[in-house]
Amino acid sequence: MTLRVAVVGLGWAARTIWLPRVAAHPDMTVTAVVDPSPAARAAFAEEPPAGAGGPAPRVLASADELTPDLADLAIVAVPNHAHCSVASGLLRRGVPVFLEKPVCLSTAEADELARAERAGAVLVAGSAARYRGDIRSLEDLAPSLGRIRHVRVAWERARGVPGTQWFTRRDTAGGGALVDLGWHLLDTALPLLGGDVEFEQVAATVGHDFVNRDVAQAAWREEDEPAAGGSGDVEDTARAFLVTDDGVSLSVHASWASHAAYDTTLVEVHGTAGTAVLSCTFGFSPNRRGGSTLTVTRHGETVAVPLDHEPVGVEYDRQVDALPALLADPGRRGRSIAATRTTIGVIERAYASALGAGTPTSERNSERQPA
Repeated sequence: MTLRVAVVGLGWAARTIWLPRVAAHPDMTVTAVVDPSPAARAAFAEEPPAGAGGPAPRVLASADELTPDLADLAIVAVPNHAHCSVASGLLRRGVPVFLEKPVCLSTAEADELARAERAGAVLVAGSAARYRGDIRSLEDLAPSLGRIRHVRVAWERARGVPGTQWFTRRDTAGGGALVDLGWHLLDTALPLLGGDVEFEQVAATVGHDFVNRDVAQAAWREEDEPAAGGSGDVEDTARAFLVTDDGVSLSVHASWASHAAYDTTLVEVHGTAGTAVLSCTFGFSPNRRGGSTLTVTRHGETVAVPLDHEPVGVEYDRQVDALPALLADPGRRGRSIAATRTTIGVIERAYASALGAGTPTSERNSERQPA
């Protein structure tokens, strides 16, 4: 059975990640695309994604026009501030939704998505990092490390501030590097801690040293709405330290830009029987040093774990491949919301901590929280 897919939003993510993969998939067809911009709709009509077969997709101006008669699934790839409203409307009309991170920008939005899902169709949340082969190898290795004591996750870009204006504005993005990169890092780390965890302590700091530097913008990411210089008011760097109610610690470091030469992602798992370290690069940036490496250290001896070479972006291929089974799973309902509540709850607490750190009391009362 062919899965009929609508893509809502025709920005970079839709054009580069979702539309090409869905259009080329043998068991899927793009039946509709949605964007309020006449220019975006005209550009799509002139150059549809390669591999698309069958009737031309409907080109719509509003997600309100999407119904279950037109699509079995809607991939929502709109700016962050519209994730909740667009997805909730679709769910209530009976259209299942795949929603990429950040799934929402607040606990209140998570609650609204939960109400919409209970009243209508199922929500599936994006989780690209979990489909990486190196992450799966690390997860397979983790039980041999004994009781987990500490996990460290870090994604540090050399020059990777998004160039789209809404991405660096708090009112439209909800936050900066922590909401963007940090969501992927938390999505990677939380399963290593057991998934269903409660954090007793959350402390965080944020920095804004690079967000308005032109040289720090992501040159590899083609944008259709360039940011105005100096207009960003979100953090480009966030660091958080969290402790669970049973004493396990988690360190999170997310940076859109830095003084580093290459973009690097690190995942370290420290257990009572060993330490595993994965070095790789999440995302699509070409500014990376080779492939992934995974090592495990026990009793002073470090051993490399063999990893298969994987092309950049293969995790998104696998995520698209998994969509039909996820939609058909009768136990899927509610799972994405539960994970989302945990992630956005951590992000909210980290921002609240960072707001209080090093900020004069007079400024704390007037500054709005990023999420």
